[in-house]
Amino acid sequence: NDGSVKGKWEDPEIDNPDFVDDAELYNVVKDNGLVGFELWQGKAGSIFDNILVCDDPAYAKAQAEKNIVPLQKAEKEMKQKKDDEEAEQRKKEDDDRKAKEAADDDDDDDDEDDDDKKKSEL
Repeated sequence: NDGSVKGKWEDPEIDNPDFVDDAELYNVVKDNGLVGFELWQGKAGSIFDNILVCDDPAYAKAQAEKNIVPLQKAEKEMKQKKDDEEAEQRKKEDDDRKAKEAADDDDDDDDEDDDDKKKSEL
């Protein structure tokens, strides 16, 4: 045998007479009030709140409907309101800028007329 694997590799079963299956191995935490995350974000602003750790999908769905969905709706409404206010502010600033530019253009026209009068007086 040259050591290369041909076909699907299978892990050889090795007897371990000392092994005892522990069904409770992952049930070590009964009550826990903390969850930790280590993550990197490309854009700030993510919020982690109302974290549920359980093994019952139906219970998790019911809790999400009760706690998360109303929050999502309220946050969406708040964001829409803020976006609308910011858009209104940008429009106002843009209108003010355009009005100022138009007023400045009018002043320039008046100045040209004044220059023409001065030239004709000379």
